[in-house]
Amino acid sequence: MDLKIIGSSSKGNCYIFDNGDEALAVECGIPFSRLRRAMDFKTRHIVGAVISHEHGDHSAAVGKFLEYFIPVYTSRGTAKALGIDQHNLVHQVADHEMVSIGKFRVMPFRVEHDAAEPFGFLIHHPAMGTTLFATDTRYLRYAPFGNDNIIRFPGVNNILIECNYRHDILERNLAAGRLPKALANRTKKSHCSFAECRATILAQDLSGVNNIVLIHLSDSNANAAEFQADIEAATGKTITVATPGLIIKNFSKTPF
Repeated sequence: MDLKIIGSSSKGNCYIFDNGDEALAVECGIPFSRLRRAMDFKTRHIVGAVISHEHGDHSAAVGKFLEYFIPVYTSRGTAKALGIDQHNLVHQVADHEMVSIGKFRVMPFRVEHDAAEPFGFLIHHPAMGTTLFATDTRYLRYAPFGNDNIIRFPGVNNILIECNYRHDILERNLAAGRLPKALANRTKKSHCSFAECRATILAQDLSGVNNIVLIHLSDSNANAAEFQADIEAATGKTITVATPGLIIKNFSKTPF
């Protein structure tokens, strides 16, 4: 399995899991033409697309996906917010409802974001094992307070998780007038901080984890090199920062 990162920021998000025979798109927030080029115009083996929520950087191209007869899977709230809830290629799935998309099995779960019904996903495929995907969420917790409430996902082989900002960088930008107060407050209430991302990763059983990818970093409130180095030191794992055009080969259960 290869992981192709088409976009991973507020400018647009799309990730492709591709084993050569079938592919799954996660997020539809980039121009479809970019996706086609990244796939060498071989879009027919995309068996489906999953969308976490309705914000444009995650969903803007959903109409084009549907025009190309790619089934879309998302929450009822997201489908309604996008106005696609009556489309026959749109599958509205519920929290913790397992769905099969080709050989992929996807289980959505609720996350904390300022959207209608946002989801993260556990994505399984025989060629890659189980991948945890979580973006645009304040935290992954059973309750909003207390580290003991961080959700633990058993049997995970790969992790893609938002690492959007660090509090000290955000506060410096706010104090310097580089960041509007309203945007700073929204960021803190609806996106995953470096500290929360790190704590969530460390709460998992990492013994079977092959890849950890930090996604959706802020352009101005993050430091990619420091985030990567810190979490690599804390976990002993190879940490990758998602950048457009990056392809991670052997996105699988083991590094071999």
